[in-house]
Amino acid sequence: MSRQQPGSVTNAIRVLVALVALSGLTALLTVVFRDELVRSWEEGNEAELATSSLSPPAFVPVAIVLFVVFACLAGVLIMFFRDGHSWARISLSGLVVFTALASMAGLRTSPPPLFLVLSLLTILLDLLLLVFLWHRDSSAYLRGAWLAAHPEASERPGA
Repeated sequence: MSRQQPGSVTNAIRVLVALVALSGLTALLTVVFRDELVRSWEEGNEAELATSSLSPPAFVPVAIVLFVVFACLAGVLIMFFRDGHSWARISLSGLVVFTALASMAGLRTSPPPLFLVLSLLTILLDLLLLVFLWHRDSSAYLRGAWLAAHPEASERPGA
C-alpha cells in the first residue's frame, strides 16, 4: 500500500538529487581545474609557504571521496525518508549540515570564482533541503507512516 507524498517530501527528494548532482559536478570540476585550485590556494598562503615546508592540499582525492560518501549516504537515507522513517530525516539533516560545513571550509581556501559560486549554491540548497525536511507536511507524513506501522498507538483507551 502506497501513501500519497506531500509536496514537501517530493521537493526534499528533488533538492537532494540536485545536491548530489552538484556535488558530482564539483568533484569533476575539481579534477579539471586542479591546477587553478592549487594556484589560488598558494596565492592566499604565500607567507606560510615562504616560512615553512607547507605543501598545497590534495583537493582531488578529498572532492572525490566527499562526493562518493555523500551520494551513497544520500541515496540510502532518502529511500528511508520517502518510506516514512523519521530517523532518516534526522540523519539527512546531519548529512546536510556537514555538507554545508564542508562547503564553508572550502571557502577558506580562497577558491577560484567558479568554486565560490558552487559552494554558495550548495549552501543555499542545503538550507532549502532542511526547510523541506522539517516542513509541517513532512512531519505529518512521517507521523502518519509511524501510526500506520504502529496501529496500537493510535487506539485510545476507553474508546
